[in-house]
Amino acid sequence: MDNDTSLSTSCPSSGDAKRPPSSAWLLLGLAVCFEIAGAIGLRFSEGFSLLLPTALALGAFTLALYLVSHVMKSLPVSIAYPIWAGGGTAGVALLGVVMLGESINLLKLLGIALVFVGVIAINRVSEKTSGC
Repeated sequence: MDNDTSLSTSCPSSGDAKRPPSSAWLLLGLAVCFEIAGAIGLRFSEGFSLLLPTALALGAFTLALYLVSHVMKSLPVSIAYPIWAGGGTAGVALLGVVMLGESINLLKLLGIALVFVGVIAINRVSEKTSGC
């Protein structure tokens, strides 16, 4: 019973049902950053054989999951997860090109752009309440 009460207090009031708190968006942005950091850390972990990059990657992924789980208290999963996953995917692809010297071509650039367009489209057409 106590758990139900805590859930109702964390949900937006009826006046705020269409607008999640800005802190949810900030946490989502941080979750994307930690997701990207975790993936880049994997690149340097040498298949989990180097302790420091492995620990950093696992820590970053853990923080990303923790943050996105809190974001989903305020934002619907249909918004939070695609932005987190898509932002991480596009961010890793861009950093791979910029920081790691990976190749870029028109098809890869188009794919990154489509991820961004998809995230924006989902955000525009999805319901803005969390279903609380």
